Amino acid sequence: MTSSSAHPGTPAPETPTSTTTTGAAPTDAATTAAESTSSGSDDSVVIRLGGRSLSPADVVAVARHDARVELSERALADMAASRRVIDELASDSAPHYGVSTGFGALATVSIPREQRRQLQRSLVRSHAAGTGAEVEREVVRALLLLRVDTLASGRTGARPEVAQVYVDLLNAGISPVVHEYGSLGCSGDLSPLAHCALAVMGEGEVRDADGVLRPAADALAEAGITPVVLEEKEGLALINGTDGMLGMLLLALHDLERLLRVADVSAAGSVEALLGTDAVFAADLHALRPHPGQAASAANMARVLADSGLVSRRTAGQFTRVQDAYSLRCAPQVHGAARDTVDHAARVAAIELTSAIDNPVVTLDGRVESNGNFHGAPVGYVLDFLAIAAADVASMSERRTDRLLDVNRSHGLPPFLAGDPGVDSGLMIAQYTAAGIVSELKRLAVPASVDSIPSSAMQEDHVSMGWTAARKLRRGVDGLGRVLAIELLAGTRALDFRAGAVAGAAGAVDAAPGSAGSAVHALFRTDIAPAGDDVVTAPDIERAVQHVVSGRVLEVVEGAVGALA
Repeated sequence: MTSSSAHPGTPAPETPTSTTTTGAAPTDAATTAAESTSSGSDDSVVIRLGGRSLSPADVVAVARHDARVELSERALADMAASRRVIDELASDSAPHYGVSTGFGALATVSIPREQRRQLQRSLVRSHAAGTGAEVEREVVRALLLLRVDTLASGRTGARPEVAQVYVDLLNAGISPVVHEYGSLGCSGDLSPLAHCALAVMGEGEVRDADGVLRPAADALAEAGITPVVLEEKEGLALINGTDGMLGMLLLALHDLERLLRVADVSAAGSVEALLGTDAVFAADLHALRPHPGQAASAANMARVLADSGLVSRRTAGQFTRVQDAYSLRCAPQVHGAARDTVDHAARVAAIELTSAIDNPVVTLDGRVESNGNFHGAPVGYVLDFLAIAAADVASMSERRTDRLLDVNRSHGLPPFLAGDPGVDSGLMIAQYTAAGIVSELKRLAVPASVDSIPSSAMQEDHVSMGWTAARKLRRGVDGLGRVLAIELLAGTRALDFRAGAVAGAAGAVDAAPGSAGSAVHALFRTDIAPAGDDVVTAPDIERAVQHVVSGRVLEVVEGAVGALA
């Protein structure tokens, strides 16, 4: 888990050993693919910018693991070439938006050359209008990286020295203070990006590498970084982009890829603990409805349960359990739909990573053209789709937890998985916690991208709210991880009763869980006591959460049964 001021608890990925940019080379002949090299350790990973093929893994490596960033020689050359175009327009007597005019609704106001530095400085200062809690460090670092990657494309007209200061901030571990509120997602993430640009100018506040809040001027000076004085067009180049919402999308996709596999594990664990049947996860049944995510989820659950002695299987043409409740039987259908939604969102993110978003933009043939590519709708939509998927997967998980605790539906388990029901309430209130999270996730699933409030004197009369969609998705991903952890907490405790490990308790059977279930149970028992001990529940929930978000659950399961899809 990484630093968090606004919404703590977002799942943190495994520590990478290397980072390599991927993706098809861009068709833009003026740019080349981004390069990455690594000698194997975290601090030796280098993300070398110089094209439009920055990979999702690169963004995670910089945002969460402080991988170093460099500008390639090609990037420096491309930026210098596009800057010459801007310099020529700056000398032209005709008005050019963002170069010799005001902005937004003030685009018709001509600005004398001697006031243009002030124009760019004033633009950044006025747009740095955020408020509320600080945004997480990893989000700010992703924001900085994605913006400098766009600058490195040579399509913005910014000078190489401006991009270099962004690189220097990242490598020094300096994070501008960006606030929760301020972006409408059109024109891009104006206010968050403006707070970053403010720091590049040596103004505003930042967090240094130790997390200490300091004036930007002091932190830059200590790191040996010279603030920039912005020239024509550069203020616009630093704030016109979807970098904040895209950065949060990429981080969420990274986390959801893991959490959806954990969801398969936790669902299979509940099937096992409830003596359910694994027959419904057969590949030929899912081939009848061939959604790829559904097939992958069913295959995972079948693999997790393959050697379990607790599940009900066909014997002499009969099943000891005819069918299970939907929250068990239909898990692959729900988890699979979420997986397919993640795949769609990943395709959108991949396109955004190859995009150079600015307004106006310097084209390959030297034109400087206004455009609407900064609109956040493509990113905002998938952020909302993912919030829906996260809420639904969590909702199904909570229903399985409730089933494990209900003596009328748990097939012999004691009420609330309590060691001494009545004296001990067991995991009764842990289910309340999961239910409370799910209730919030359902509210967070209401789309932000369908809302639009006109701004800038009706010049910007339709906005995406993509930043808002991204902020609520981060909370949704965090909640999903916690709900799955509570299900695993209940499922592993249920295995104690099935094995008769709790003296005198009901529910024991003459069969053993499979190797995957046993591995998760053993992991949880390293720091979570079985039923019967008089302990506070909250720390156990947090330990379970850490096992989920650290990747340990998947690690032990895949160590037992092989890699999951």
